[in-house]
Amino acid sequence: FQVNFIFPFPFFPQVLLLACAEDLECVPGFQQKVFYIEQPFEFTEDQPVLKLEFDDCKGNNKLNFEVSNPDFKVERDGSLVALKNISEAGRALFVHARSEHAEDMAEILIVGANEKHGALKEILKIEGNLGIPRQKRAILATPILIPENQRPPFPRSVGKVISREGTEGAKFRLSGKGVDQDPKGIFRINEISGEVSVTRTLDREAIANYELEVEVTDISGKTIDGPVRLDISVIDQNDNRPMFKEGPYVGHVMEGSPTGTTVMRMTAFDADDSSTDNALLRYNILKQTPTKPSPNMFYIDPEKGDIVTVVSPTLLDRETMETPKYELVIEAKDMGGLDVGLTGTATATILIDDKNDHPPEFTKKEFQATVKEGVTGVIVNLTVGDRDDPATGAWRAVYTIINGNPGQSFEIHTNPQTNEGMLSVVKPLDYEISAFHTLLIKVENEDPLIPDIAYGPSSTATVQITVEDVNEGPVFHPNPMTVTKQENIPIGSVVLTVNATDPDTLQHQTIRYSVYKDPAGWLEINPTNGTIGTTAILDRESPYVQNNIYTALFLAIDSGNPPATGTGTLHITLEDVNDNVPSLYPTLAKVCDDAKDLRVVVLGASDKDLHPNTDPFKFELSKQSGPEKLWRITKLNDTHAQVVLLQNLKKANYNIPISVTDSGKPPLTNNTELKLQVCSCKKSKMDCSATDALHISMTLILLSLFSLFCKSFPEL
Repeated sequence: FQVNFIFPFPFFPQVLLLACAEDLECVPGFQQKVFYIEQPFEFTEDQPVLKLEFDDCKGNNKLNFEVSNPDFKVERDGSLVALKNISEAGRALFVHARSEHAEDMAEILIVGANEKHGALKEILKIEGNLGIPRQKRAILATPILIPENQRPPFPRSVGKVISREGTEGAKFRLSGKGVDQDPKGIFRINEISGEVSVTRTLDREAIANYELEVEVTDISGKTIDGPVRLDISVIDQNDNRPMFKEGPYVGHVMEGSPTGTTVMRMTAFDADDSSTDNALLRYNILKQTPTKPSPNMFYIDPEKGDIVTVVSPTLLDRETMETPKYELVIEAKDMGGLDVGLTGTATATILIDDKNDHPPEFTKKEFQATVKEGVTGVIVNLTVGDRDDPATGAWRAVYTIINGNPGQSFEIHTNPQTNEGMLSVVKPLDYEISAFHTLLIKVENEDPLIPDIAYGPSSTATVQITVEDVNEGPVFHPNPMTVTKQENIPIGSVVLTVNATDPDTLQHQTIRYSVYKDPAGWLEINPTNGTIGTTAILDRESPYVQNNIYTALFLAIDSGNPPATGTGTLHITLEDVNDNVPSLYPTLAKVCDDAKDLRVVVLGASDKDLHPNTDPFKFELSKQSGPEKLWRITKLNDTHAQVVLLQNLKKANYNIPISVTDSGKPPLTNNTELKLQVCSCKKSKMDCSATDALHISMTLILLSLFSLFCKSFPEL
C-alpha cells in the first residue's frame, strides 16, 4: 500500500513514500485513493499534474475516467492534465473510473504550502536515521469515496482496510454512524479481509460524510489495535432539480422606464453540491404572456437571475397596453445550462406601474345647477376623465374653486369611488340678494404631473348656479329679545313690543303673532302689533324661573301660501321685591330635665328673596307670661341665633313664641313657635313621652279665659 504526495513544480521534487511490508492481493479500484498536491500559480495546459493507477484486476477492459472539474481530463495512461491554463481549480478534484468489472473514486486535495507540511505530519511519521517513513499504527484506513444513487446489486465493495499485524485470529471491527448507530447497517466490514462494503443506495443530500472507526480485535473481542478513523464521503450526482422557493414572485416597473431597467431578481435553489456543476444554475425565459406590444419585453441575466426591460420607453406605455400585467415562465437549469441539466420553473408576475402622464379633463366645459334658497348640501357632480391608473394618485382628482365664491358659500370635494367633484352649498343662499352664481373650478391630480406634461384648458370648467325663491319665515329683530321687569307687576302690564320682518321683500306679505311656549301662562301677545302683556303675576321665586330669567317663545307667521313661520325668544329678567317672609329652622328641640348645659338650640333663618331683602335677620322672643322668665334668645350672626333656658324645667312639651324679621323695605316678619321637649334622661337614654299637658300652652289658655271673664264682668 502506498500514499503519494505530488508537488508538480520544478522547485518541489517529486517524493514517493512507501509504507508497505509485503505484497498484497489485487484490490479492484484505484491503487491510491487520496492525493495531496500544492496549489500552483497556474495549472498549465496539457501539463501532467499527477498519474493515477486504476486496476480492476481483470485487464481494465473499457476503462473510462470522469473528472469533477470539466477543465481537467485523465489520459488513457492515467495522467491528469489541464485542458487550459487555470489559476484556480478549487480545493479538491474527484476522478471517477469505471471499467467492465469495477468502478472507484479518487480524491485529489489541493493544499497550500503550510497545509502541505501539516498533512505530512498528520499522516506519516519519520523514524530513525534512515529517513524511511512508516505507519504509526498497524491499521491503514484510507478515505473512501462513494457516488450517491448507485444501483443494485448490493452489498457493493467500496474499499479495504489493511492491518500490518498478522495476529492469529485477529478480526476487523467497524463502528460509528451508519454501522451500529442510526442510520444503522449502511456499511459493514469483512472481519477477516477488511473489505468495506455499502449495503444500500446513498443520498448525499441526506448525509454527505460518514466518520467511522476501525479497530482490530483478538479472538475474544479485545481490541489489540486502533481505533483508527475511516472517512467515507458521498460523491454528488445531479439528482436534484432546481427549485424556486421564495414565491410568489411579483415585480414592478414604472411605465416609460429606460431600456435595461432592472425589474426583479429570480433565485432558485439546488440541493446538489454547490461546488460542482450539479448546482451551477442558468436562467432563461420560456414564455411571456401577453406577447404584445413585443414578444420579448424582458430579458433575464442567465447567471444572476435579474429580469430587465429590453423594449424602448415608448413601448412600455401602460395606457396603450392590452394589460398592465405580464407573466413570465422562468426556467432554472443546472449543469451550467447544458442540455443534460435538470430544470425547474416558476412564474414571475410583472406589473407596469402608472406615472402621471395624463392630466384629468372635465367631460364638458360648463355645468348647470339649481338650488332653493336657504338649502345646503350637494347640488351638482362634476365629471372628469383620466387615463391613468384608478388605484393611484395619478388618477385621483383634487378640485378647487378659483373664482366666484367670495362669501365661501360653496365647497367642492372628491367622491373617492367615482372621482367626481361634489359641489355643495355650505352657507344658505338668499334669492333676494343674488339669484345667480357663476363658479370657475379647476381639477388636478393628487400626484404631480411628469415634467413634460401640463394641465390644459380642459382642466377647468364653469358652473352656472340658479337660486330659486322660496317663502321664508319672518325674522325677529333682535332674537333673542331681552327685557327687565319687577316681579309682582300688575296684571295687564306691557312687557315688550316685538318686531319681525319678512325676508321676502318682493312678495309684500303681512305678519301675525302668537304665543308658542309660555311655561307659566303669564303672557299674551297682540296678533297684529306684537305687544306682549301680562295675564298673571310674575313671580321671581316660581320654579319656571331659572337664574332670575323667565323664557317664552313667540311665532311670527306670514301670509304666504303655504304660510311660513319664524320663532322669536323672549328672556324676561325679573327683579326681586320683598314678598317672602323669612322661615325659621329647626322647629323642634329636645333637652334633658337635669341638663347642665341649658343652651337648647341654634336657630337659623332663610328667605326666598334676594339681598337686600334677606339678612341680616332680627330674632326676638314674644312676651313671656307668668312671674318668671324661662328662656332668652341671643343673636349669633346675621342668620343665626341661640335659645338658652334660664333654669331647668320639668318634663313637658313647651311652645316658645319667636319672631324673625328680614331687612327688606318694608321689612317682613314671621311669627312662629319653637317646640321644646323637656325629657327625662337616665343612663344615656332620653325619654320624651308627653305624659304632661303642654305646660305653657295651658297656662296661656287659662290666662286668656281669666282676662275675658274680667272684661265681661267688670263689676266683680
